[in-house]
Amino acid sequence: MIKQAEINVPTTGRGTYDLSHRIQDIVDSSGISTGMCHIFIRHTSASLMLCENADPAVRVDLETFMQRQAPDGDPDFTHTEEGPDDMSAHVRSILTQTDLNIPIADGRCALGTWQGIYLWEHRFAAHSRSVIVTVSGE
Repeated sequence: MIKQAEINVPTTGRGTYDLSHRIQDIVDSSGISTGMCHIFIRHTSASLMLCENADPAVRVDLETFMQRQAPDGDPDFTHTEEGPDDMSAHVRSILTQTDLNIPIADGRCALGTWQGIYLWEHRFAAHSRSVIVTVSGE
């Protein structure tokens, strides 16, 4: 059996947004007890991550790290039509993940104790992000 849903994630700008409960709600409504949950973000300037969910400092530190790897306003970037965070957001998306696969066991996402599913918005401005969730199994 395969079930698919699309969720809209409004962001208020750069940062991380916990999707764990929304994803689990889709798994719950699918009726699938054993299988896989595939999550895909339909954007090139935001990404997905499986990350520590207990201490928000981890996500702050990841942002600090990413600022060093893909700085906003880098003078070497030529794709800057939408501002200084335009190309850096694309680089961040490529360096991270645009999809995740999470096993389903006993009707639940088989996440570890300290794991959460997050959307990572790489732009400063607010956006409406689309995430496709496909649940397959039995």
